[in-house]
Amino acid sequence: MSEPGSRRGRAHDAEGTREAILNAAEEVFAEHGFDGARIDAIAETAGYNKSLIFHYYGDKLGLYAAVLQRIDQQGTELQMGVIGPLLTDESLTSDANKFRTFLGTTVRLIFDLLIENPRMVRMLAWEAAEGWQTYTKIASQFNTEDAALLKRLLDQAKQAGLIRPGIDAAMVFSIAYAACMGYLNSIPLMEMTFKKEDFSSQEALKRVREIIVEFVIHGIMIDA
Repeated sequence: MSEPGSRRGRAHDAEGTREAILNAAEEVFAEHGFDGARIDAIAETAGYNKSLIFHYYGDKLGLYAAVLQRIDQQGTELQMGVIGPLLTDESLTSDANKFRTFLGTTVRLIFDLLIENPRMVRMLAWEAAEGWQTYTKIASQFNTEDAALLKRLLDQAKQAGLIRPGIDAAMVFSIAYAACMGYLNSIPLMEMTFKKEDFSSQEALKRVREIIVEFVIHGIMIDA
């Protein structure tokens, strides 16, 4: 028997329902931002009654947090799969070659994650335009262990003499992240301005990614 609020004639699948709602919410939030998104539009896109959305997520802010948490969890899992093996090496932050590889791998992963999640990029662009007022309300719900781990590794590398004196390596990473976001958000504008230039192909994205990698490595390391 179908649960009230689910599609008519369709057996209720709680996990599948949540997934459909989150997919629809991600689409609508990316298109309209938090303030512009409407629960009615999300319900229509998902194909479920909005009462079911409130049942699972409480309100629009709870749904918004769940969308971002899902993206964050997927990113964390991928990061640990790619970077995790590097972290088992005790000489990572004392060997220049290994540390350089770690920096490059991390930046490439960040760039690729953003490319693979264009809706997240748009949602964060909305947040930036609105002064992060919505994200501030839910920031405490997100895991910051990966940022703390990166900061700890950078501090260890600095103590080992791999990072240039006076450089805030964490800030360099923040600037690099903003550069990734800025480039991806600006592709339509650049393509309108420079009609003969290639900005969105795989080759162009790879080229920009390597530029940002070099920015981080040369901006941080003494012997880049």
